[in-house]
Amino acid sequence: MIRESFIFLDKISHKTEQNIWKQGVSCWNDFLKAEKIKGISKKRKEKFDLQLLEARQKLLKDAAEYFASLLPSGEHWRLYEQFKDETIFLDIEGNVSVIGLFDGYETKTMVRGFNFDKRLLEKEISKHKLVVTFNGSSFDLPALRRYFNFDFKIPHVDLRFVCQKIGLTGGLEHIERQLGVKRKEETFKDEIDIAFLWRRWRMTGNRKYIELLVQYNEEDIVNLKPIAEHAIKKLWETTRFK
Repeated sequence: MIRESFIFLDKISHKTEQNIWKQGVSCWNDFLKAEKIKGISKKRKEKFDLQLLEARQKLLKDAAEYFASLLPSGEHWRLYEQFKDETIFLDIEGNVSVIGLFDGYETKTMVRGFNFDKRLLEKEISKHKLVVTFNGSSFDLPALRRYFNFDFKIPHVDLRFVCQKIGLTGGLEHIERQLGVKRKEETFKDEIDIAFLWRRWRMTGNRKYIELLVQYNEEDIVNLKPIAEHAIKKLWETTRFK
């Protein structure tokens, strides 16, 4: 996806990108080999050629942060295919009571009062090139910034907006149902009061409350992966071939 994208070039709009593709210029190499591109002056093409050569070198070095600085935030999803094996899926519960991380293979959970540690969170995030959330732009990331004074430098993909662009609306569980993504019956949030579980855990010390909260969080982050696989692929198809 990213090797076929031109949206990160200086002042290239979606319309111009579509125009480039329609001329049979489907990737960076095609652009560099072309003597001219309709709608782009010779001077601008020379500038873009230099940008693409630099981008190619950065991609070889897996410099995801480089593209995060160039791509509009709503276009970071184009990096998923390139960096999906180095992606961390993240979700927090309540007022930053539980933080869940999933690297595609195993989950890691941080619980307030047990293993909440800014350095541990930074260490885990720094191992990856891309962070994926659902509604993280509005909730998860701002909450972590407030609580830990922690800022994300790596690209961020918010699946809520990716899904909206392909007609999948509503909350996470509603989208899971539409896509046939399963979760255990006891962890449907429609029937769970996250704040209640956390309060009961703090008041009683009964582990069943925190265990259910952690189980719910784990299903959240694990289910983000199949949603990302489906939604990002579909969005690329509608973007590239409309």
